[in-house]
Amino acid sequence: MKFAHLGDCHLGSWREPELKELNFKSFQYALGECVKERVDFVLIAGDLFDSSYPPIEILKETFGEFKKLKEANIPVFLIAGSHDYSAAGKTFLDVLEKAGFCKNVSRFEERNGRLILQPTIYKNCAIYGHPGKKTNLEIEEIERIKLQDSPGLFQILMLHTQIRDAIGSLPIDSVNQENLPKVDYLALGHLHINYQKGNRVYSGPTFPNNISELEELKGGHFYIFDNGMIKKREIKLKDVLVLNLEVKNALSTTEEILSILRKERVANKIVIIKVHGILEAGKSSDIDFVKIENYLRKENVYAMLKSTSKLQLYEGEIKIDILDSTQFETEIIKKFEEANPSKFNQWITSLVKVLQLDKIEDEKLFIFEERLISETKKILPI
Repeated sequence: MKFAHLGDCHLGSWREPELKELNFKSFQYALGECVKERVDFVLIAGDLFDSSYPPIEILKETFGEFKKLKEANIPVFLIAGSHDYSAAGKTFLDVLEKAGFCKNVSRFEERNGRLILQPTIYKNCAIYGHPGKKTNLEIEEIERIKLQDSPGLFQILMLHTQIRDAIGSLPIDSVNQENLPKVDYLALGHLHINYQKGNRVYSGPTFPNNISELEELKGGHFYIFDNGMIKKREIKLKDVLVLNLEVKNALSTTEEILSILRKERVANKIVIIKVHGILEAGKSSDIDFVKIENYLRKENVYAMLKSTSKLQLYEGEIKIDILDSTQFETEIIKKFEEANPSKFNQWITSLVKVLQLDKIEDEKLFIFEERLISETKKILPI
């Protein structure tokens, strides 16, 4: 038996046209490899699309790729992820399924407080699935799942969620992998990471979904299960060059960046320019990124991305002798409550504290966001 495990394709993501195209080409490459490898079937563990209502152009191109798999007699089994899931339960995955290009394996019924997952049988495999949902709402449901018996078959469970072993000690909601039903292969999606422990595998994204991921992963990947062997397949269609520069004088930064770039081979690469530091002269707008991009275009760069989020203005030494920031904050909240009486005011102080949480060093952005949401849900009755 041989099958491919993909996920987190996020087709339609990226605002930059070149990266939106590269995202799709990476997905296209993965499916092409599936045809070359002559896999028996393909699993997609959620977030095929970046939204539950993808652009029509993305839909047309996606239909074309699924048609190639169908012509090669390779069926596709998938589940919805947190991005392509809709609260109404209807997604464009239904359109793909109706066209005969795939099968959504999220089939279950509730019985005595348990969610009984029903198998989709294909040859000697029983494939089970449960969809991912917004703000981790699937976690409580996953902890109640049980598999309908399928004796003698190779069991595959597809989930789009975060398991505890993969997130380490981060204080965010997760599923204890030890409490999941025992299966022959656990096909996971949602976390854009390199993770394979035994038969537990996160597919990883077929292409990174933001600057941080692009810097860290440099490209996408997926997995192929080949008669018990689990093989990671890299997807790296373009090289990534990262320029990480500490800046103090914004007035000279443009020429400094250009000087560095002139020493690099940038043709056909993705160039990420990250500037950080405390500005003692000038401001961030003094960095002429248009001039930098024009130079890179002449050198046939594939795409340029920039990040100035960690660039700050120097504010000098500020001495505050009479102001207690805690009391100041409390006084502001008190005055607001007096001017705006509401039953919701009881949560203001707790919410302010949550919103003051800092991103942990090396913590991925989407995990930080999940942690904020998780802490917020502990406060609000939702």
